[in-house]
Amino acid sequence: MALQFLLKITLIASLLTFGSVFSAQDASRGSKVDPVRQQAKSKQVKARAGQKIAVKSKAKSKSKSKSKPNIVAARKRPSFGDIAGLQSAPDALALKSSVAFVIDQDTKEVLLHKNELAVLPIASITKLMTGVLISEARLPMDDLITISQDDVDMEKGSRSRLIVGTTLSRAELLHLALMASENRAAHALGRTFPGGISRFVALMNSKAAELGMSATSYAEPTGLSSRNQSSAKDLATLVNYAYADPTLRAFSTSPGYQVEVGRRTLQFNNTNRLVKNPDWDIGLQKTGYISEAGQCLVMQAKVAGRKIIMVFLDSAGKFSRIADAERVRRWVESSPVVSPRLSPVATLDRSGQSLIQ
Repeated sequence: MALQFLLKITLIASLLTFGSVFSAQDASRGSKVDPVRQQAKSKQVKARAGQKIAVKSKAKSKSKSKSKPNIVAARKRPSFGDIAGLQSAPDALALKSSVAFVIDQDTKEVLLHKNELAVLPIASITKLMTGVLISEARLPMDDLITISQDDVDMEKGSRSRLIVGTTLSRAELLHLALMASENRAAHALGRTFPGGISRFVALMNSKAAELGMSATSYAEPTGLSSRNQSSAKDLATLVNYAYADPTLRAFSTSPGYQVEVGRRTLQFNNTNRLVKNPDWDIGLQKTGYISEAGQCLVMQAKVAGRKIIMVFLDSAGKFSRIADAERVRRWVESSPVVSPRLSPVATLDRSGQSLIQ
């Protein structure tokens, strides 16, 4: 019995010894395998993390594409001049305006002409006739006029710094209409005219007829409507007439003007940058733009000792009308024209016949 007991004890000890050896071997194997497994696991974790990042980045790019869609530039809306094909008419100065008319104010000699009889929308050149009527009506210029909802542009949606409720004098509104082309100012002047806006527009058309502007028609006092139309030849007549009014000369050529609106002081600047150019001596001017009319400009200026009236309608770009005026000035300075028949910028019609008679 004792011998059997000793044998059992010995067998158990042997089994325990072998077990510890095997567990030690397993531990050593595990220590060698674990880094490999750990590396594999880390790669899997990184791959999963990369997938998550990629998914997030795609989600962000999708959200960005939704919040900030690609903006496609809108095509330029063709002007009436574009539709009529007026830009194709040739001229020696390579003008960018579809219509041009330049005359000597004293002699009435035609120095340059290009589609001058074409009837087109005239945009804010309209305000020059608005100014003529207001000035000639001899209404009190210190009368206060309040901008109302009726003066807000509902046709083109143009903005204005003259908010509804702003109160300015008639003189201030006229100044802003002619210098800064302020639409609400011009409309308020017509709206508060004796008889209201309808009578004012009727008088605009009557004045045009009186001046012999047979191709001209007005629908409202701002120029926002494309129904305000005229020819370059008619507009030269209007510029010549308006130039005789000292108020219109002073207001239209003022470089800048400040008005008090409540507790604020608003600074307005001239829409024609040439008035600040020392190379120019401008006596009267007005700019205009709506998409149907293109960029427009009328001016009276002294060039090479001569009083010149310039009209540019439907110019191609924002600065093209200014560039065209510069071209004409340099041309007149370098080669003063004595007779319109000798003008190097005689315009041809589509049949190739000269328009000069």
